[in-house]
Formats: sequence, C-alpha cells, structure tokens
Amino acid sequence: MCGVYIHIPFCQSRCQYCDFFSTTELSRRKEYVNALLAEWQERQIAPSEISTVYIGGGTPSLLDPQDIARIVNALLGKDTGGTNATREITLEANPGDLTIEKLVALREAGINRLSIGIQSFDDRLLRLIGRRHTAAQAREVVCQSQEAGFDNISIDLMYGLPTQTMDEWTATIDEALRLQVQHLSAYCLTYEENTPLHKRMMSGEFDEVDEDTENTMNDVLCAKLRAKGFEHYEVSNFALPGYRSRHNSAYWNDIAYIGLGAGAHSYDGRIRSWNIANLNEYISLAMAHNLHRDSETLTEEQKRMEYIMLGMRTKEGIVLDGKRIVPTEQDWHVLNRIIEQLI
Repeated sequence: MCGVYIHIPFCQSRCQYCDFFSTTELSRRKEYVNALLAEWQERQIAPSEISTVYIGGGTPSLLDPQDIARIVNALLGKDTGGTNATREITLEANPGDLTIEKLVALREAGINRLSIGIQSFDDRLLRLIGRRHTAAQAREVVCQSQEAGFDNISIDLMYGLPTQTMDEWTATIDEALRLQVQHLSAYCLTYEENTPLHKRMMSGEFDEVDEDTENTMNDVLCAKLRAKGFEHYEVSNFALPGYRSRHNSAYWNDIAYIGLGAGAHSYDGRIRSWNIANLNEYISLAMAHNLHRDSETLTEEQKRMEYIMLGMRTKEGIVLDGKRIVPTEQDWHVLNRIIEQLI
C-alpha cells in the first residue's frame, strides 16, 4: 500500500513567502490534467494498492471539480460510496476559490478531506504576505464546507509573520477553534531566500520576529489546542482523536509514496525520484510517454538520519538501540527550526 501525492502547480498569484514550484499559466490546466493522467497510466498501480490520495500544490482548488473527478476516478475508480469513502482523499484549497456549489461538486468528485490554507484571520497580515482572500472569506468557506458535508477539515495557520503581535496571533487561534475543525497545521514563517518576503526583510522594511517571541507563540498555540482536546501528534500538526492526517503520517513513518506532476517526488523505501519542475517540459514528456525522473539511492546512513529527523517530528519519537526516544514540546522548540530548514 502507498500514498499518492498529486502536484497541481497553478496559482493566480504567488504568495510572498512561497518557494514551491508554481506557475500562473492558468490556461494550461486542462493540458496539465491530461498529462497527469498519462503519467498515471504508465505507473500501472491498482486501486487496491493505494492507501491515501493528497492533491496539493500550488492551488488545486483552481481546477474544475470535473477535472478533480477525472483524477480521482483514474486512480481509484468511481466507487465513491464504497472503498473510496474509507480512504483519505485530501484536496488543498484556497478560501477565495470555493463556493458552496463547488464544495458540493468536490464531495461528489470523491474528495472527503479538505486542507484549507487560511494562514491568518487578520486582514492586515493577509495583505502583507500576499494572500488573496480575506478573513471573512476564510470563515465563510469553513462553514460552507461543513454545510456541504465535509466532516474532516484541516486549516493551515502561520505565526512569526512580520510585525505580527501576540494579540493578533491569539485572536487567530481563538477564531480557528470557534470554527470547530478537526485538524490544524501551524507553521512558523521561514524566510526562504529569493522570495519577495525575504527580499523585503533584507531591505529593512521589517524585522524577523525574534526566536523567544516565536517560542511563546508556539506555547500559546499548544496550550489552547490542548485545552480543546487536540493531540499534538507532530511538530506542526494537531488533530482531534481519529483525525490525524494519514497521508502525511506515512511520510514521517518512512512509508513508500508516489508523486505525480511537475516537480513531484516519489519514494519506494530506498530510492527517491522526482519529475522535472518545468510545466512545458512535463506536459510534453508525459503526453509522449517519455517522462524521465532523476533519482538518488539512499545509503544506510542516509536512511538512518532520515529516520531520526522524521521520527523526532512525531509524538511517538524513534527507537535507537532498543530504546524509545520521545520528544517533548520543549524539544520541538529546538527541532522545529532545524528540521524545517533541512526538509
């Protein structure tokens, strides 16, 4: 059994902090979906071998629900009321792309879990980091998702944003909890080199939030979520009982996965491979059934280091020399920045 990750690189605009492979060539979405399906044809994986599906990006919610349905059906067949209903099938979404009609259509397409990129419930900060939705849209979309029948909803938040105050962060956490979602991912902002936000910080427009303040923000987050019954099961992830991300948990537990799409990575337990991160070349090569993947074979030492690095992200920790080592939240203060830089 393996998870399948599908990379949708399209964005209406690039966020100020993002360094993932993306493109604003929205006119090529249909072509790209056809290329994804051509790549999948070559993989020859039976639906019974697939444990989870995660459609990420980029902004997958920019695709038409009909194209999402084509992807899900190609991978899993049309049995949305049977086996597929028990699989975790996640779609990443931007609040500005979703309407109640589109949400209903996504449910019908087989999506049963949403990961909504909210980042903040403060309009000033959303504008500062280049997000194209408002706090009001974010609140409305979560409520509409619940109305459409989604009962497994994750939202992404960010802290350590430039000029962000403790009061603003606390207000965002409280707003998230009022929405009664099942899962929450919270990431401390990392200034990736050559991103617009990094350039603005380097020019002196604003300063990085100091490490002590970031740690305090994380402490407040953990305390508030713990009080509401959330399990802190991974350094950046919190879930109500039974709602851990099954797909992402497989990454942290060294389970094989397949990546489809431009720039997507795959892993079979020993070999890591990746597709070309170029839209034109990916479409051309996939449609010609001539897609080449670069790869590396991990040594035993590399596998051991990855086991330590990924395992120490999780609540369960690692086993070394017959002894289990379990990180505390205090350990994660140190690990968080180190791991985010290494992954």
